[in-house]
Amino acid sequence: MTRSNKILLFIILISSFLICHPELAEGQHSQDSLYARSVIKKLTSKEFYGRGYLNNGLDKAAKFISSELKRFKAEPLFTTGYYQWFDFDVNTFPGKMDVKVNGKKLKPGIDFIPFPETGTIRGEFILQKKDSVSYIAQTHPVPIAINLKRKLTFSVATNSTNFGGIELLNTNQYKELNRIEFDIESKVLTKFINKNICAFIKGTQNNDTVIVFSAHYDHLGGIGKKTFFPGANDNASGVSMVLNLVKYYSENPPKYKTVFLFFAGEEVGLDGSYHFVYRETLDPTKIKFLVNLDLLGTGDDGIMVVNAYEFKDQFQKLKSVNDAKHYVKEIKQRGKAKNSDHYWFSEKGVPCFFIYTLGGIKAYHDVFDVEKTLPLTDYSDVFRLLTDFVKVL
Repeated sequence: MTRSNKILLFIILISSFLICHPELAEGQHSQDSLYARSVIKKLTSKEFYGRGYLNNGLDKAAKFISSELKRFKAEPLFTTGYYQWFDFDVNTFPGKMDVKVNGKKLKPGIDFIPFPETGTIRGEFILQKKDSVSYIAQTHPVPIAINLKRKLTFSVATNSTNFGGIELLNTNQYKELNRIEFDIESKVLTKFINKNICAFIKGTQNNDTVIVFSAHYDHLGGIGKKTFFPGANDNASGVSMVLNLVKYYSENPPKYKTVFLFFAGEEVGLDGSYHFVYRETLDPTKIKFLVNLDLLGTGDDGIMVVNAYEFKDQFQKLKSVNDAKHYVKEIKQRGKAKNSDHYWFSEKGVPCFFIYTLGGIKAYHDVFDVEKTLPLTDYSDVFRLLTDFVKVL
């Protein structure tokens, strides 16, 4: 084989490889998914205890995220650093989490979860059947309720009440519930200190116009001494994507000033994003577009775009990118919804999407939302879709 033929063969082989691996041809990094996996594994570890209000879980997560921002040389949004402080009250379960039904001890998170607003309850109660899926105990001063559920779903409350109870997993093993024993400790933390984490990378051409990527880093925390909610899909996946975008733009400087926001307080009612928006931290008129990211660990059935009907031109640009590159299976659209941190921005007139992946595993707000089973089916494709979308804005 002549030298020129060898060179031609080499070029053909390289071209074929890049066609099969477009992420390398476009300057993306094959380790993006590896980095994502390492971030998700870290954030869902016992050390962070569900990124909530016990064992300094939320604070540890904030320190980790800010250390990554510093490593990638993203600048703090504030003169005082990366953090924007705010507070709210939150009900927690720091101690005993013991429940027995008909004399059988139950496992927290597996067999039951407390109602989030449940106060401290101790004692044994006789149950009365209310209907096929609920029981009550008319006690004084704390009425008790037990709701049978096919799936346990925890949430966070900002207060405790004089009404308590549990969701009990309905496995058809309970023909009748006669009595229940509680030893549950609840404590309301008043003015619990939270912090949003905010950074930016300068634009090469325009620093008056801003692109924003956001994700919430808080989750549900834990109940008792040993049970916590890892929150891999919700929302360690979104945090990892925004950190990956920080990493990418630190190596590929963006045209516009690009801001990266990691919100706390999402699980209690979008509190972190509310504080950010209504303190007028950023001039909303300067935000060209915001993309809020949550639940990015699957993608078997494509992605959903909230606010697609509100911002039709931008949605068509997103869709045209996907039509050309075939990144995700399908881009579905929804209208306006108050279901994540994009909401307060859209209320201020900021053009924005909330994007989440569809299909795959069903773990959500439970102890089974773990890193090990999170497939990251279309993670890299969503990453490429986002960076290409910003280019055409």
